[in-house]
Parts: sequence; structure tokens; C-alpha cells
Amino acid sequence: MPWSQTDYPDSMKNLPDHVRDKAIEIANALLDEGYEEGRSIAIAIDRARSAEGKKDEGRPRYEVKHEDDRWVLKKEQGKRAIRSSATKQELLDEAKEYVKEHEGILTVYQENGEEAQTLYK
Repeated sequence: MPWSQTDYPDSMKNLPDHVRDKAIEIANALLDEGYEEGRSIAIAIDRARSAEGKKDEGRPRYEVKHEDDRWVLKKEQGKRAIRSSATKQELLDEAKEYVKEHEGILTVYQENGEEAQTLYK
């Protein structure tokens, strides 16, 4: 299903107009190449943000770290936990959804404090 400036996926609704227009263009091209719809949307948003040079600018950054025998989700350099759990996996399930809702970036750390991965939601 090709998208237009008036009919596009919900995940593009909060993008700036110029980034959304680029994402729509890219997504439609990916569909023409045979990509499935969901994959086309994700790739298009990422590429449109990159093309604008503002992929990370202004997006909130969050971290999942091990502190005091618990796993916590905090805003980067935040003092207060947004969520916490006894297990990393349980917290990650909640954290990914939270970060996605806030269009943020999630950095996940290992128990020893080393960075494990960064996820763009």
C-alpha cells in the first residue's frame, strides 16, 4: 500500500514534516523493491532521520543498568529510576515499550557496567 502526505503510518505522525515526507518517499521505494510493510516503515524512518543529519538530535536517551541488586531504567544522567526489576529481561521488555512510546534511544549495559547495545526505538 503506497503512502502519501495525507495517508501514512501512525509511526510517522510525530516526525517533522520534511523528515516524514522523506520517510514516505523511502518507504514507498522499499515497498516497490519487495520489502514487507513493517520493515519498510522502520528502515524509511531511520534513513530519513539520517538524511537530515538529526537522527539522534532532540531524542531522549535512556539507560538500563544494574544498580543495588536491581536493574533500573533511567533517563541518561538521571538520578531517579523510571522503572526497575529484579531481572534484566523483565525490565528490558518494559523499557523497550517505554522508550518506543517516547521516541527515545535506549542504551543497555551489562551487569559489570560495560555498554552492551544501543537501540533506536
